[in-house]
Amino acid sequence: MAAKKSTKKSSSLFLAAKKIIPGGVNSPVRAFSAVGGKPLFIKKASGPTITDADNNTYIDYIGSWGPMIVGHAHPAVTKALAKAAARGTSFGAPTELETTLARMTIDAFPSMDMVRFVSSGTEATMSALRLARAYTGRDKIIKFEGCYHGHGDSLLVKAGSGAATLGIPSSPGVPKTLARNTLNAQYNHIESVEKLFKKNPDSVACVIVEGVPGNMGVVLPKEGFLQALKKVCRKYGALLIMDEVMSGFRLCYGGAQQVFKIDPDITCLGKVIGGGMPVGAFGGKKEIMEQLAPLGPVYQAGTLSGNPLAMTAGIATLKILGRKGVYPRLLKRAKTLTDGITKIAEKAGVECSLTSAGAMFTLFFNAKRPVDYAGACACDLKKFSRYFKRMLEAGVMLPPSQFEANFIGLAHTPEVIGRTLEAVEKCMKRL
Repeated sequence: MAAKKSTKKSSSLFLAAKKIIPGGVNSPVRAFSAVGGKPLFIKKASGPTITDADNNTYIDYIGSWGPMIVGHAHPAVTKALAKAAARGTSFGAPTELETTLARMTIDAFPSMDMVRFVSSGTEATMSALRLARAYTGRDKIIKFEGCYHGHGDSLLVKAGSGAATLGIPSSPGVPKTLARNTLNAQYNHIESVEKLFKKNPDSVACVIVEGVPGNMGVVLPKEGFLQALKKVCRKYGALLIMDEVMSGFRLCYGGAQQVFKIDPDITCLGKVIGGGMPVGAFGGKKEIMEQLAPLGPVYQAGTLSGNPLAMTAGIATLKILGRKGVYPRLLKRAKTLTDGITKIAEKAGVECSLTSAGAMFTLFFNAKRPVDYAGACACDLKKFSRYFKRMLEAGVMLPPSQFEANFIGLAHTPEVIGRTLEAVEKCMKRL
């Protein structure tokens, strides 16, 4: 095992940050609370690696929580960004870039007739819910325990991701009257959805679901589950919103809905379509999207929505992903890594299971592969914490939570994957 790395400068930076930033971080999961450590402060990244303030370099499987599918600081992306920045970073007016990325997005997701850009995944889901409520004239929504759709008030009820990591099933500050309109079902249990519809036959506006959940760790939909969701929504006149902020472009060029052959009414996107810049989007059927202002009565706006830098990075990234042979190569590397981890764990006698979907995966420290939030919560979090710390010492950066997905990108070459598996083997022996 490699010698313990010095993180003195990161510790000093964290101490300074805590004095003026709540918890010292601007997003809770970055705080390393779930693994009992202090966060590393990053100063640069390139390809598959990131380097901290103490000049320690790590193979990165966080990938900025998903967007860096082509690798950090990809030359084509950074070159395009530099040119765009020289022309101006924001105009508060339409640009051709918005139309270009919109067309590329719609081409990738045939379920969309129209799309609108925002600045984050949270904005995308919040806006999609407002649109669904207005279109149907109903107030209630159905979501799933453990699925995270951003920090909008309606969605912070039994959420996954950071809320699960910190043990916060809901959040203070969410009005009880609003929370009552959020109905929670069990993921992969269609009968729990049907039960809620039967109790509320005329008041459910929509069901929102992740394409492949990645915020309680990667959990795959059971065969027929998503199709059954679509069917029950149609039966009761509700819309189906598929949140592909994480899964979009991770399973294929077209997301989980293409893999599972689902035609949602509204799709939410983010991460990859911004190429590392802040971005989100929601799109769907024309008759629904035309309810948005200025065409319709549903108000939604954003000063930096569709800004030229985010559009430029997204266009450059999707151009790379659209090249022939890219996805077969990416998915082959992902399989090499995940199969390798599984074999090493079995050989070491470590009780765990691995779930993967395209270029994202989670190693659960539970012999039984989770199919819902309860299963994810049954994992051995202490063992995960030990594994995380030892992998970090070995030069591999993993998400600092059992409830987060790991992300593989094009920059994770066979040589990088080989080094990762060597680290896994050393760490598994000590668990």
